[in-house]
Amino acid sequence: QHGTAIVTAAGMINALEIAGKTLPQAKIVCLGAGAAAISCMKLLVSMGANIENIYMIDRTGVIHSGRDDLNQYKAVFAHATEKRTLADALQGADVFVGLSGPNLLSAEGLLSMAPNPIVFACSNPDPEISPELAHATRNDVIMATGRSDYPNQVNNVLGFPFIFRGALDVRAKRINEEMKVAAANALRELAKLPVPQEVCDAYGGIKLEFGREYIIPKPMDKRLITLISDAVAKAAIETGVATLPYPKNYPLKSVDDVFNG
Repeated sequence: QHGTAIVTAAGMINALEIAGKTLPQAKIVCLGAGAAAISCMKLLVSMGANIENIYMIDRTGVIHSGRDDLNQYKAVFAHATEKRTLADALQGADVFVGLSGPNLLSAEGLLSMAPNPIVFACSNPDPEISPELAHATRNDVIMATGRSDYPNQVNNVLGFPFIFRGALDVRAKRINEEMKVAAANALRELAKLPVPQEVCDAYGGIKLEFGREYIIPKPMDKRLITLISDAVAKAAIETGVATLPYPKNYPLKSVDDVFNG
């Protein structure tokens, strides 16, 4: 689940910046409490999210400190709150992350969120709310899905190949939180750089630039494998989990370097 968590964190921080908000202050609703959801929320906390502002929801409802049916992973996100349902949690929320199932976020729920709401509806192939309904409901929504036929695709292909490349090049003993944070930061900064014409051409020649419909890079961007792998390798060295020094062929300059190194 490393890749999904990294892409979610990178896209969310960029979306919050566009919305004029910050991660430490953001109220986040996470619908779903499985491995992917827990991994995503843990990384967000590592990057500055306030765990008291995260409302995770499973099949029973909001995960709160009064429940006695929580496993050790869910219990990390349990805190004192009067909120019990998805509708309760959405009131005034800045962010909705769906890692659950189709059509579970209603138009009414979206309307109850704060100004400039951020919606990551990642259920595939049918998201928690369709982009068409979301945009028809609110013109200030920043929307991402897990699908390639809409802007802002949250897909772990943007993360895990490059994390492993960086980790393998320095023979890291494990992938730690610092390496994931480094990958997320590299990914979100890449979204702010000018997009090569070849990437725009691969998506029908549309103009791509940092904004509401481009908060994370496209999978066809060759710079992913150079920038993220380099950031991960450096983080592994700095945190003492690397068993080899910084590779002689780093920083990678092109995809050809990857296969020739």
